[in-house]
Amino acid sequence: MALAVLERRDLRTGRRAAPAAADRFGWWGPLAVAAFAGVLRLWDLSYPNAFVFDETYYPKDAWSLWQQGYEAAWPDNANQLILGVPQNVPLDRAPAFVAHPPLGKWAIGLGEHAWGLHPFGWRIVVAVLGTLSVLLVARIGRRLFRNTLLGCVAGLLTAVDGLQFVMSRVGLLDGVSAFFVLAAFGCLLVDRDRTRDLLRAARAEGGRAADELRLGLRPWRIGAGLLLGAACAVKWNGLQILAVFTALTLLWDQAGRRAAGAHRAIRSTLRRDLWPAALAMPGAALLVYLGSWSGWLATGGGYGRHWADGRAGLSPARTPLVDVPLPQLPMTWVPAPLRSLWHYHSQMYDFNTGLSSPHTYQSNPWSWLVQGRPVSMYWEQVPNGQRGCASAEGCASQILGLGTPFLWWAACFALAYALYRWFFRRDWRSGAILAGVAGIYLPWFQYQHRTIFSFYMVLLVPFLALAVTQMLGAMLGPAGCPPRRRAWGAAGAGLIVLAIVGCFAFFHPLYTAEVIPMSDWRTRMWFTSWM
Repeated sequence: MALAVLERRDLRTGRRAAPAAADRFGWWGPLAVAAFAGVLRLWDLSYPNAFVFDETYYPKDAWSLWQQGYEAAWPDNANQLILGVPQNVPLDRAPAFVAHPPLGKWAIGLGEHAWGLHPFGWRIVVAVLGTLSVLLVARIGRRLFRNTLLGCVAGLLTAVDGLQFVMSRVGLLDGVSAFFVLAAFGCLLVDRDRTRDLLRAARAEGGRAADELRLGLRPWRIGAGLLLGAACAVKWNGLQILAVFTALTLLWDQAGRRAAGAHRAIRSTLRRDLWPAALAMPGAALLVYLGSWSGWLATGGGYGRHWADGRAGLSPARTPLVDVPLPQLPMTWVPAPLRSLWHYHSQMYDFNTGLSSPHTYQSNPWSWLVQGRPVSMYWEQVPNGQRGCASAEGCASQILGLGTPFLWWAACFALAYALYRWFFRRDWRSGAILAGVAGIYLPWFQYQHRTIFSFYMVLLVPFLALAVTQMLGAMLGPAGCPPRRRAWGAAGAGLIVLAIVGCFAFFHPLYTAEVIPMSDWRTRMWFTSWM
């Protein structure tokens, strides 16, 4: 809130708003937190030497993409062959139907291209992106709260979240998508600050300058569109986030014009900013999305690549907005490969929205914030006397996609506080955090009928960390408050951070498939729904 007041004061005086605190720790602090996160995520990354959960799909698809430009079928015993002698695994040229766009698999395949088709190769890129996400959160928190310490706290909370940690150490798509969404959010924050500078200059000119100002080319907003297009090209849930973030930047433009003295801020925003935003972000996203399919388009062997050959129309398909089939239209002017791609997408949409096969670890979105049903991604019962197990009843080795409980439970209170700050105090920082939550979390409630999992919320972790950090900042108290108040606030905030770090350390064996006695494993099963 202090930041919002500062910005309004600067707009009235015409002076440039103070940038984020310029101190020598502005980069060194976030880099130190990211280095800590990197050590955690890269340590013994190739263990376990197994396919963890959906690694049975994506690493093989990634290898096929890098070898021949499209996802191909594999023999039934491919997993055993890959874990044995991967260079002897035959790569089938027959195409395979896949349910997700290819960019995330291209990213996973980059590690395989450099290190080979084995666990380290298909996990390394995701681990690097997970580490970079921690750096981004620290820098984003610093810009959002104008405080380096709070930015580093947000980065640390992200680094010690169990779900983000686990999803940074497995070759799945969600960690890749989370990085792109977070980077896009950071670009929009930079765009907001730079736009406010232009509006301050318009304020200094007086008159109707703030109404008539055209903000021109905004490379950071275009960058956000490119990154959100990349998120959509990993998983389609990036589409809802793109819509929410586009609306968010328009609301920021309207608020900025009003603060700069615009007489008709809403009208000016609709006339000057709506179409540039509608074209810049979704347009840039569309270019990246289509580019991610370049391998499928450039080769002739992909699934359904030649469906449109000899056909004049488009495939009947259901749209996400209107649940009715689209009619077949004569679209001969559209190149056949693009019509084939449309048909492929209609099949992917039907598969993703209709998937309802029961799964042991599926869960309802209502339980996700409290971590009601985490996903067991790897499990091995280790007998006594093997792999260092000294327990008479045997040992367990598990990878559990469980967010650090104390962090997620604290985040429930922090989100309530953010709602209060946004609704009653018009705190734009709270609104920014809540926009991320709305775009990532709320859309899943329309898919309660299908098979969904709590680990999808790895995209939400940075926003939860930012929400908790904002709450901790409020506990510290505003600048100038009595020293005793600051001391008690610092003690309370520090205890919460220490509790979260300690909770992560306690559950660390369940995040890394460490061999532990069954009694220790049961001690960590706080609820029967975790088993």
